[in-house]
Amino acid sequence: MSLLHHAVRQDPFAELSRFRGEFYSCLTRRADALFELGDAVLCADGPVRSLVELSLVGEHRRGHGGLYDALAAGRVDVARLRRALAAVPLPRAADNQLVLAADITCWLRPDAHTSPQRILCHTYGRGKDQHIPVPGWPYSVICALETGRSSWTAPLDALRLAPGDDAATVTAGQMRELVERLIAAGQWRDGDPEILIVVDAGYDVPRLAFLLKDLPVQVLGRMRSDRVLRRAAPPRTPGTRGRPPRHGGEFVFGDPATWDTPDAATVTETRLYGTATARAWDRLHPRLTHRSAWTAQLGALPVIEGTVIRLQVDHLPSGATPKPVWLWWSGTDATETDIDLLWQAFLRRFDIEHTFRLFKQTLGWTCPKIRTPEAADRWSWLILAVFTQLRLARPLAADLRRPWEKPSPPDRLTPARVRRDFRHLRPNAACPAEAPKPSRPGPGRPPGRKNTRATPRHDVHTVRKTDTAKPRQRKSTTPRPRRTG
Repeated sequence: MSLLHHAVRQDPFAELSRFRGEFYSCLTRRADALFELGDAVLCADGPVRSLVELSLVGEHRRGHGGLYDALAAGRVDVARLRRALAAVPLPRAADNQLVLAADITCWLRPDAHTSPQRILCHTYGRGKDQHIPVPGWPYSVICALETGRSSWTAPLDALRLAPGDDAATVTAGQMRELVERLIAAGQWRDGDPEILIVVDAGYDVPRLAFLLKDLPVQVLGRMRSDRVLRRAAPPRTPGTRGRPPRHGGEFVFGDPATWDTPDAATVTETRLYGTATARAWDRLHPRLTHRSAWTAQLGALPVIEGTVIRLQVDHLPSGATPKPVWLWWSGTDATETDIDLLWQAFLRRFDIEHTFRLFKQTLGWTCPKIRTPEAADRWSWLILAVFTQLRLARPLAADLRRPWEKPSPPDRLTPARVRRDFRHLRPNAACPAEAPKPSRPGPGRPPGRKNTRATPRHDVHTVRKTDTAKPRQRKSTTPRPRRTG
C-alpha cells in the first residue's frame, strides 16, 4: 500500500476517532456503560431486537444490570453533543448548498400506562384507509440530505414533543438553533448559498418561513391540493379612494381557470417517474386570518409571498396513479434551473424515511420498553451518535454481503452493510471507555417481602373539549371547503 493511499485511508479513521472521543466526553454520568452500549448496537449481529441482548455482545463488557442503570441514571450533555454533530462533515448539494429536512416520527407506546407525557400519535398504513391514533412519544428529527439516489442522511437534532407543544413552533425553534450551530461551526459562511429547508405537508410552510425570515434560509414544502392562495395586490390607480387592497385575485389549486400562464415551466425525463412537468407561478401568498397560529400576531398580518410549483409525473414506481404535487417556496423570481433543483430537492426529502426505518428496524430505537421519557431521550441521542459513526465509517467499510445479495460498489454501501463491517473497524478507532471494575451485586429486596409501592399510572394527553363544543355529527357528503389560510 502506497504512502498516499495510506494517508487517505487514515483520515476517515482520524475523523471517526475524533467524534468517538467527543461523544464520550458528552457522557457525564455512566459514561463507560453508555459508550459500550452504543458500540454494542454498532457491532451486534443482525437487527437489535431487545435491549438486554445487547449485554451479550462482546464489545459490551458489562452486565445487563449496568446497561439498564446507564439508561435510567446516566447523563448526556445534549448541548455539547448537538455541537459535535454540527461539526462533523455534512453532505451538500451540487452547488455546495446545505439541504435540511425536518419530519416527525413516533415512538409508539400503547401499553405503557406507567410512562408519562404520552401523546396520541397519528399512524398511517396500519390498515386499509385507516389512520388510528396510538399513544406514544413523537420526536421531531432534522437531517441533512444528500444528492442523488441514496439512503444516507446526516441526523443533526432530535427533540421530543411534550404535551401541548405546537409542532410548527417547536420545529421553527429547533431549526433556528440548528442553523445557528451550523454557522458557529463554520458549515455556512457569508457568500455561500442559503440553506434550503424541506418539509412535507404536515407543516405550515409560509408560517415556518415567516418565523425563520431573519436567517440565511429558504423554505420549501408541500401544500395540500385544496389550498387557495392570493396573487399580489394590483397597483393602485391614482385618485382612487378608500383603503388599498392587500390581496389580489385568487389562485385555486383545484381550478385551472384561475392559474393563468405560468411564469416558468420545465419538462424533465426521469428514470423512475417518466416525464416530469413542473410549472411555477411567482409571488403567491396565503390570506391569513386572526385564528389558529396567527392569533398572537399583533397589528396587520404579514403578506408572505413565495413561488408555487405544480409537479406532475407520468407514473410512480409503485404503479399507483400519480397525483399532482403542489410545492411552495419562500423565494421569488425563480428561473427554470431553480424550478428543477427545487422539485428534485423535495423528492430527496423522502430519504429521511429510510433513516427512520433503519433507526426502528435495524438499530432498535423503539425496541426498549423504557418507562421514563428522560431515559427515552438518552437512548434516542445514543442512536443518533451511533448512526453518525456509521456515516463516518462509510468510506472505510468493506462489502460483507450475503451470498444471495448483489455486489455493491464501495461508495454505494447502505448503512446496514456498513454496520456489518464496523466490528472490524472498531479496533482501529479510539475506544475511550475503561474496563469494568470487579463488583458484587447488591442484596436486593429481602426474600418474602413484596414491593408495596405501586408505580403511578399516567393518562394519555388529549386535547380537552370545551363544554360548549357541538356534538359530533355524521360525515358530510358535500365537498370540504377550500383552505384559504
